[in-house]
Amino acid sequence: MHMSMPIGIDDFAKVRSNYYFVDKTAFIGEFLKNHAEVTLFTRPRRFGKTLTLSMMRYFLDIEGAEEHRHLFDGLAVADDPAAIAEQGTRPVLFLTLKGWKGLTWNVLQVRVRQQLGDLFSAHDVILSDDLKEYDRRKFQSILDGTGDFAALSDALAFLLRLLEFHYGRKPVLLLDEYDVPIQSAWEHGYYDEAIDFFREFYSAALKTNPSLDFAVMTGVLRIAKENIFSALNNLKVDSVLQMQYPEAFGFTTAEVEQMAGELGHPDRLQELRYWYDGYRFDGHEICNPWSVVNYFDRACTPAPYWVNTSGNTVLAELMKSADRAHFEALDTLLRGGTVSAFLEEGVIYSDIGEDQDALYTMLCTTGYLTIDHTDSVAGETEYVLRLPNREMRALFRQEIVKRYQKGFGKSALVALMRALLRGDADRVQYGFESYLEKLASFYDTAKGNEAFYHGFVLGMTAILIPAYDVRSNRESGRGRYDLAAMPQEQGQPGFLLEFKTAERAEELGARAQEALAQIEEKDYLAEFRTRGVESVHRYGIAFCGKKVQVAYQE
Repeated sequence: MHMSMPIGIDDFAKVRSNYYFVDKTAFIGEFLKNHAEVTLFTRPRRFGKTLTLSMMRYFLDIEGAEEHRHLFDGLAVADDPAAIAEQGTRPVLFLTLKGWKGLTWNVLQVRVRQQLGDLFSAHDVILSDDLKEYDRRKFQSILDGTGDFAALSDALAFLLRLLEFHYGRKPVLLLDEYDVPIQSAWEHGYYDEAIDFFREFYSAALKTNPSLDFAVMTGVLRIAKENIFSALNNLKVDSVLQMQYPEAFGFTTAEVEQMAGELGHPDRLQELRYWYDGYRFDGHEICNPWSVVNYFDRACTPAPYWVNTSGNTVLAELMKSADRAHFEALDTLLRGGTVSAFLEEGVIYSDIGEDQDALYTMLCTTGYLTIDHTDSVAGETEYVLRLPNREMRALFRQEIVKRYQKGFGKSALVALMRALLRGDADRVQYGFESYLEKLASFYDTAKGNEAFYHGFVLGMTAILIPAYDVRSNRESGRGRYDLAAMPQEQGQPGFLLEFKTAERAEELGARAQEALAQIEEKDYLAEFRTRGVESVHRYGIAFCGKKVQVAYQE
């Protein structure tokens, strides 16, 4: 048995030759029995999508069929006679779009030319066929990267047709990470241009193509039908919201248990599950495979491995528009609670800054949240979501803190929280004014909206989690306080903040004192007494634009 962990290795033959392999080959037989013309699997990044397509490629490809057969010896698919009869029987066109990214549309066009040139080069045996002169010139222009870019929109359909001609059998198309260029376009501002090109690029290859046997696509998101698959009526989607193959991607509980036993670490299962388990795919508990293999590779050292594999753009989008309601939801999630949303698969990137349900849909499908359970509300399905594990809690906290590090650094935010915990009112006032001056827009502060300031401060306190239980807008005594931080460790101090806004700067002092008095009048310290917290720093904080006044009492 090979004990090396396949970190970043997604070529099936290489994994089988040199690395530990979790046997997912039973999926091949299951899929071949009842597949659609076009199937799209959407799963979070680093959940084994590329390795799965590579596995299918080696199994089905007519090229190298004999030498590839031994790769499946002893695996589950070898015990499936119907599946084995299909091994090495089809031409396969495999294309991964992982590298199809660019800061501009022009840069992405260069990448597309390069990748398609490499794809055609891998199949240049076709040039030995008796091709029509037009087809030969077109093939050569794509190979050389000299053709018109717009003409590349039917490159896949063209190559599929030539492969059918060459082999006398319809090929299979395997498209990996199909949505990478769309996400890149959204991030960098050329979304419309990319959508126009890729709509035709995919549709020409996939829509009732007479030269296509079947196609399998993978990605993180299902781009809305009206944007990318507008003409595609033969598409079946297998996603985290509705799936036929829940165990095809990621590691099941049984697989992780077997892995831990074979690697000699059965005693580390509890820690491993705490950090990386918790995803629920159609009722099945699934572990993050990337983090699991990294955990074993690093001598069972727990760390947030998955969160550092690429940018967290969707989560960063949540931080951009985060108000008090958003931060209260994030606070609830960080404390192990849930949030509810009506999720729809067919969303588009441009929705996520405007539609909260679209944002939560993307956070769920991209792996930041998972489905705890569902409720029926007026005939519609409401999804109750939670953070799956400690790794994701670490990421959420990291992204919240990152919002307040711009121009300051993490040390400045830590210093401000320490000032709150030691009763340094002058430092607290200066710190809040500095952050508002640098990070808040005039339009945010000009509204005089207490909820904005509340959300602003609440977001900052995420850096205290998990040492402190941060609570917002909770009942205590004879009312609801604005914000409290309660220590998890006995003997440590806590703090309680009450906010007010003022129309004029001259009123700030009076409003701050009013807020401080309200803490006493409403007995907001009741919850602290219940928890046995003896030392509580109390602050009345008044805001006017970007001006702050703090009244303090211990």
